[in-house]
Amino acid sequence: MNLIADRLNRISPSQTIAMTGKARALKAAGRDIISLSVGEPDFETPRNVKDAAIAAIERGETRYTDVAGTIELRRAICEKFKRDSGIDYKPEEILVATGGKQVIFDALVATINAGDEAIIPAPCWVSYPDIVALAEGTPVIVPCGPNQGFRMTGEQLEAAITPKTKWLILNNPCNPTGAGYNAAQLKELTDVLLRHPDVWIFSDDIYEKLAYDGMKPATVVEVEPRLKDRTVTMNGCSKAYAMTGWRIGFAGAPIQLIKAMDKLQSQSTSNTSSISQAAAIEALTGPQDSVEEMRQAFERRRNLVVGMLNKAEGMRCPMPEGAFYVFPDVRGCLGKTSAGGTKIDSDEAFVLALLEEKGVAAVHGAAFMFPGHIRISYATDDATLTEACTRIQDFCAGLA
Repeated sequence: MNLIADRLNRISPSQTIAMTGKARALKAAGRDIISLSVGEPDFETPRNVKDAAIAAIERGETRYTDVAGTIELRRAICEKFKRDSGIDYKPEEILVATGGKQVIFDALVATINAGDEAIIPAPCWVSYPDIVALAEGTPVIVPCGPNQGFRMTGEQLEAAITPKTKWLILNNPCNPTGAGYNAAQLKELTDVLLRHPDVWIFSDDIYEKLAYDGMKPATVVEVEPRLKDRTVTMNGCSKAYAMTGWRIGFAGAPIQLIKAMDKLQSQSTSNTSSISQAAAIEALTGPQDSVEEMRQAFERRRNLVVGMLNKAEGMRCPMPEGAFYVFPDVRGCLGKTSAGGTKIDSDEAFVLALLEEKGVAAVHGAAFMFPGHIRISYATDDATLTEACTRIQDFCAGLA
């Protein structure tokens, strides 16, 4: 009898976490490593948010809460959705979870039956296909290349929908490309979805606040309110408020689904940390100056990185519209040999050789269901980014 359940054979460990761990191990061994593989802001959690958490501890708010989150936080989330997207949710339509990933897990595991399909535009975040597979569903990967701005078209969505389709999973702006949909671009997809009443939509808006050049990412229910009764609108505090370790994700959805997600969560993690919830209330309702300061810094860093990477031989780097990643095309580097003697026959070989020879950690595009590219996070300071991009230029120049 096998100890490990067969269901675990359907998934792989997170490849972004694996690359970050590899870089951390090399650094601990004394290597000069610059990690551009991690998906979290390098900024401190805002002071007012920290103070709110400390005050909650002092008030003794250290007990269990409702599984779905405190009523105070759920009301604050309702206000956030109304303020930012014009969507009306009630507290009973809100679930708070231990990070956005748990929201996704709750929604998909609570709804997918064996053989149900979930449409996922690619490049996509590494966890979407694995969570679908763990729930015994079938990920339907739809390639959306740089020639279309890494955005899915209405025609592609229509072609991907079958009688087995249960979900469309949409990340806006997108990890790993930074591509975003404004209201007009998203309407092309919502028009298709209106014609398919059995398809649910999971709108992952976690990078919503981090958009550049005046671009405003839209969310599904904002664009098409008639889809509200079959849409999960997911967000959280990790990216916009530099609160990755606090583990706060949340979603608005129809009550029937929220109850199912709550039921599942009650038998897994139960409630999110009470202290993190108190901090999240302050993040969502307190001063927002820090969000804009961080956004401006990321926009400056984006311009720096794109400019330098486009000077690297064999690399082409599109300008992302949001998040804090670039997703350069490295196909011009494939088929060559590095200065250290490594045959660069794939994007994975590229990032492994780059880490070993130049001490720069990135993530290969195949991890995001889109080979021939790599993901680089620019969530670090300008000087470090300049050094990292210089090393990447040197690495590419040494390929022969």
